[in-house]
Amino acid sequence: MKLQQVSESCFAVLNESNRVCDANSGLINLGGGVVIDTQSDLPHGRKMIELFGTVWPGMPKRVINTHEDGDHVWGNQLFAGAEIIAHRTVRELMPKVADPRETRQLLKGADRFLTRMLLKALHPGALAIARQLQQDYDFDGIELVLPTTVFEERHQLDLDGTDVHLIYVGPCHQIGDTIIHVPKEGVVFAGDVIFRACTPMGWNGTYEKWLKVLDFIIALKPTAIVPGHGPVCGIEGAIEMKAYLEYVREESRRCFGQGLSALAASKAIDFGPYGGWRGPARLYMNVERAYREFRNEAADVPWDHAKTFDAVLAVAKAKGIPIEF
Repeated sequence: MKLQQVSESCFAVLNESNRVCDANSGLINLGGGVVIDTQSDLPHGRKMIELFGTVWPGMPKRVINTHEDGDHVWGNQLFAGAEIIAHRTVRELMPKVADPRETRQLLKGADRFLTRMLLKALHPGALAIARQLQQDYDFDGIELVLPTTVFEERHQLDLDGTDVHLIYVGPCHQIGDTIIHVPKEGVVFAGDVIFRACTPMGWNGTYEKWLKVLDFIIALKPTAIVPGHGPVCGIEGAIEMKAYLEYVREESRRCFGQGLSALAASKAIDFGPYGGWRGPARLYMNVERAYREFRNEAADVPWDHAKTFDAVLAVAKAKGIPIEF
């Protein structure tokens, strides 16, 4: 993890491994301090606080959760007494989407002989992601702390005369997607609307909505974007993300027209210029998402996580690359 200053008053803590759960956090060191997203586990959350503590004395008055995924909210409990702000749906969905017990159960199961053998036989992808997470994360002790302040479309903060705009843009990656815009300093904290140098994972929403939101971010003309995952960038990060989504959607449409399954299509589609991104086999999720749209399915159809991870593993094997989530 490293601290990076992105403007006069805005900072980011970046997880440089840039794999699943390696989420970024932000800090606006004005108006009592605002932290944006709180990391995937308590050790990473404490390290984030330590790094931000080098530029902001004391604990912040406010926390913003950009969406409901566990890797962005599981450190909330470390900010006792802080106002936690998020879109209304984030508070509604966190108990289901971000229940840490499911992840703890998976990791503990990977350490038990019988459960491990069962996973290896039935869901090798789930076992593989458990092994990867065990390298970096400890999900023990996490208690879900929900937002205390929710909003509908927009929420504005006045931080010592600097306006900060919370703008609801979901569902793109998740239902509660929110971006944070600091116009005075030309900064956008994009949450998982933007992945940088790693393959995106879209759980809820549509390509059309995601592409429109990327256009919206580009139109804001920020000089710095802090993505949910990956290094800080400018608008080139949003442009590249848009190009990736357009490429995958069109390749998926071609394969769908040929009658290929989403998994077969994912094995056939070339990674193109995005093969150097972390987790390239996540391509399967984006192909399956496109297929759901082609089949006119609802944007929030639940995912079978174990089968999804199995498919990602299968794509990696078919491509002859090491599995990485």
